[in-house]
Amino acid sequence: MTLQAITLDLDDTLWPMAPTLRRAEAAMHAWLAQHAPATSAAHDKAAWLALRRAVVADRPDWAHDLSALRRETIRRALQAAGDDPALAATAFEVFFAERQRVDLFDDVLPALGRLAARWPVVALTNGNADVQRVPGLGLHFRATVSARDLGLAKPAPAAFAAACARAGSAADATLHVGDDAALDVDGALDAGLQAAWVRRPGGPDTGLPARTPQHVVASLAELADRLGV
Repeated sequence: MTLQAITLDLDDTLWPMAPTLRRAEAAMHAWLAQHAPATSAAHDKAAWLALRRAVVADRPDWAHDLSALRRETIRRALQAAGDDPALAATAFEVFFAERQRVDLFDDVLPALGRLAARWPVVALTNGNADVQRVPGLGLHFRATVSARDLGLAKPAPAAFAAACARAGSAADATLHVGDDAALDVDGALDAGLQAAWVRRPGGPDTGLPARTPQHVVASLAELADRLGV
C-alpha cells in the first residue's frame, strides 16, 4: 500500500535522552538548593528514587503522565523536608524548561525536512517533550500525540490509532518510526501500522522486537534514503 503518513517517536529517536534528563535534573536540583535548601540537603539520589517509586506505586493512574509523576515527587520531597510544597510547581517548570533543551542527532533536521516534504509527520510520544519548544523542529510536524493528552501510552493500539487520526491516514498506510523494540516496533505492528526500527550506534538497548519491522536503520537519514526522498 502507498505510504500516507509517518508517526515518529521522540526520545532516543531524535535526540539522546540520558544527557537531556541529567541536565534537566541538575537544573532542578540547583534551583532547590537555592530556594528549598532543606529539601536539597535531605534528599540524595537514592532518596529521590525511593520517592519516585512510591509515587508510581501510589498513582498507577498517572503511569502515562510523566509530568504529574515528577511534580508529585517534588511535592513530597518538599513536604518531607518541611519546605513549602507549593514550590513544586516552579521547581518542575525549571526542570521542564531544561528538558526541552535537547541535542538533536546531526541527521534529524535534514532528514525530517525530506520526510515532511513528502508525508504528514505526527509525533507520538510517551514522554513530555514539546517539539514546538525545540528550535527548528516543530515546523516539520503536523501534530503531536502524547501519552499525557491521551490518557494512555504506547504500545496501546489506541495511541497509534490516535496518531493515525491526526495524520489523516489509514493504519496500514502509516509508518511508525522509533527506537524501542517493544513500544515502537511491536506496538506499531500490533496496531496495524508499518514499523521502522531506528537502532542508533550507542543507543539504549531495548531488546529485540517479537515481530519483524519493515525497516531497520541506524539513522533517520538512512530511512529517508530507503524511502526515496
